[in-house]
Amino acid sequence: MDILEAGRKTLDIEIDALHRVKDSLGDGFVSAVELIFSCKGRVVVTGMGKSGHIGKKIAATFASTGTPALFLHPAEGVHGDLGMLVKGDVVIALSNSGETKEILEILPVIKRFNIPLIGIVGKTNSMLAKKSDCVLDASVEKEACPLNLAPTASTTAALAIGDALAVALLEKRGFKKEDFAIFHPSGSLGKQLLLKVADIYNTGDALPLVTEGTLVSDAVFVISSKGFGCTIVVDGQGTLKGILTDGDLRRGMEKHRDMVFAMKVEEVCTKTPKTIPDDALAAKALSVMETYSITSLVTVDSQGRPSGIIHLHDLLRAGLA
Repeated sequence: MDILEAGRKTLDIEIDALHRVKDSLGDGFVSAVELIFSCKGRVVVTGMGKSGHIGKKIAATFASTGTPALFLHPAEGVHGDLGMLVKGDVVIALSNSGETKEILEILPVIKRFNIPLIGIVGKTNSMLAKKSDCVLDASVEKEACPLNLAPTASTTAALAIGDALAVALLEKRGFKKEDFAIFHPSGSLGKQLLLKVADIYNTGDALPLVTEGTLVSDAVFVISSKGFGCTIVVDGQGTLKGILTDGDLRRGMEKHRDMVFAMKVEEVCTKTPKTIPDDALAAKALSVMETYSITSLVTVDSQGRPSGIIHLHDLLRAGLA
C-alpha cells in the first residue's frame, strides 16, 4: 500500500464532506443559531459512541466561547442523568443514522419539558430528524474508511457544524478576546489579557527603597539585600527621583573610583528610569523589559509615585516569559 496516498485520500474524502456540509447550510442553521442565542438555560449536547466524543468537543467549544453548555451521555440519561435538563435549555443531539436507540429513548423527556431540540444527523428522513425542531444535515457520500464503516467523514462533518454554530454565536454575541481570556485564565492568552502588574509586583518590605541624601555605600546594602539589582530613589514626599542600578554603580566606579561610595545616590542614579503603571497588563511590563533590555521595572500608582517593582523572574513565575 502507498501510505501517503492512503492519508491524502482520507483527507480528500473529508474535505469533500465539508464542502457538502457547507453547501447544505440554510435556514435550519440560522434557526438553530437563533434558538441557542435566545436560550435562557444551557446548551445540552448529547450523542452516543463516536458522536458522543464529537458532542463533548462541541459542548466544550460552546462553553469556552460564551455559550453555557454541557454534555449529557444518553445512556446515563435514562438512568438518572436526565435530571441535568431544566426548562430553558436547548438540546443538540448528534446521530449519523438518526435512529440511535439511546438518543430516541430520551426524546420523550426532552419533549415533556418543552425543550427545543436541534438534530445534527446524517439522514434527514430519520426519526431524530422528524422529532427535531431544527435539523442540520451532516450527511456524507461515504466514510473515509475503505470499508465505509468507521465514522470518519461523518464525524468530521458533525464537528464542523458544531464549530460553525459556536463561531456564529460568538460573532452574534460580540464575543471578544478579552471575554475568551476570562474562560481561559490559566492559558497563555488569559495571562496576557487578565494578569495585571499589581497582581505580581513586589511591594511593602520587599521594595528596595532609599531617599535622596542616602550614601551610595548604604544604598549598595539595600541593593544586595533586596535582590533586584537596583534600588528606587525617592524624595521626602515619596516622589520618584530615580533608580540606582548595578550598571550605575559600575559607571560611577569607572568615573569616580572608590569615591563613589561616599557620594549621594542622586549624584549617581539614573534620573529618568523606565516605569509602568501598576494597573497595566503584566504582558506590557514584559514588552518594556524586552525593548530596553532591562530586568527590573518600577511600578507607579495613579499619582506617579513608586508603588512596587517587578522583576523578570516574576514574569517567568507567572508563565508570561
